[in-house]
Amino acid sequence: MNTIFIEENGVYSIDCTNAVWATDRMHKDYQEAGIHINDVDFLIENATHIIMVEYKNACLAKAANPEAFNPMSDKKISIITRKFYDSLHYLKLFDKDKPVQYVYVLEYPNGDATTRKRLRNRLKTELPFALQDSIGNGNKLIDKVDVVSIREWNDDSTYGKYAIRKILADN
Repeated sequence: MNTIFIEENGVYSIDCTNAVWATDRMHKDYQEAGIHINDVDFLIENATHIIMVEYKNACLAKAANPEAFNPMSDKKISIITRKFYDSLHYLKLFDKDKPVQYVYVLEYPNGDATTRKRLRNRLKTELPFALQDSIGNGNKLIDKVDVVSIREWNDDSTYGKYAIRKILADN
């Protein structure tokens, strides 16, 4: 199993060598099965959790109109939220039942820690935190949501075990 994955632009990699299990095949597997639903970019399993990773970098030179990218728009929030829900099926089929952390690694012009926290708080209202607190037998669909920059990801004691590194000059 290859454990160093390249993001879709071919500029950055994520090193999942230290993972219990990891994959970047969800999109390909869904497409090959004829299923047209949303999916996160990477799944990483460690000793205690499954980390769903959605990666978006609008700061790359080849990004189309990066100034127009608005991660707080209702449409973008809806897409990011659906990626979480639609990825749960994949975990179920692999018998992955550890608590899930959903992490959105986000780089965009004028993005900062404050706007990422605001986005995290907005995502928290769209994800099933309140639902799992009010119904069920204590099982959780999600344990945590986070929105971080590449630097914040790499500096985190958990996420940083799966470093995101630039592999090519941005062209």
